[in-house]
Amino acid sequence: QVHLVESGGGSVQAGGSLRLSCVASGFTAARNCMGWFRQAPGKEREGVGTIYIGGAGTVYADSVKGRATISRDAAKNTVYLQMNSLKAEDTAMYYCATLDPLSTTHVVYFGDCRYNYWGQGTQVTVSS
Repeated sequence: QVHLVESGGGSVQAGGSLRLSCVASGFTAARNCMGWFRQAPGKEREGVGTIYIGGAGTVYADSVKGRATISRDAAKNTVYLQMNSLKAEDTAMYYCATLDPLSTTHVVYFGDCRYNYWGQGTQVTVSS
């Protein structure tokens, strides 16, 4: 059973950094596309970035390009999102995502990958 648990969110001042973690269980994260999404109050969910299967590259939204880095630790079955130079507009709930092949939940595409399972999220609040 696919399961994702995010952590690492918090409150930071503009210009600060955070590293979010996503621990996967029930599947091998390195064999899946793993993505990060975020949703701010009153706004639609948006893709932040994707790391491809086996760590074969990453892709990022223009809004975070140059400030975000996604990486994975296969031994820990964990994916990370490092966010630097945080801005007030980065304030949102951040979600880790993957594809659950057994789920019939609507599929969302980002970075040529498909996603239909999200963790519970971790809140990031940036004060200016």
